[in-house]
Amino acid sequence: MKWYRVARGLKFVLFAALAVAVFSFAVMSLWNWLMPAIFGANPITFRQAVGLLLLSRILFGRFGGGPGRRIDWRRRMMERWNKMTPEERERFSKGMTGRCGGWEARWREPRGPGEPAA
Repeated sequence: MKWYRVARGLKFVLFAALAVAVFSFAVMSLWNWLMPAIFGANPITFRQAVGLLLLSRILFGRFGGGPGRRIDWRRRMMERWNKMTPEERERFSKGMTGRCGGWEARWREPRGPGEPAA
């Protein structure tokens, strides 16, 4: 089990380094192509492109989602579910069963003692 975690961690680090390299190369290429022609700016190096990515992350927040978006999605879905009529809930559950394979039981209202499970 330990080796699996180590291998998984190494894969993550490798993927992250590759992603930073690709995005930095894209930033460097676009800067060196556009900025000197438009504004007369000097070309930048790869390290400066990495710095620009880091600066943009600090100024504008994360690249991509993050944990807050997943929670927000779930909250909105629960609000929609609670506004549905029982007929709409049943129709939605039946439609999703074929697509997602039975996850709809998590969305149903809790059952009291002695009532059969879904």
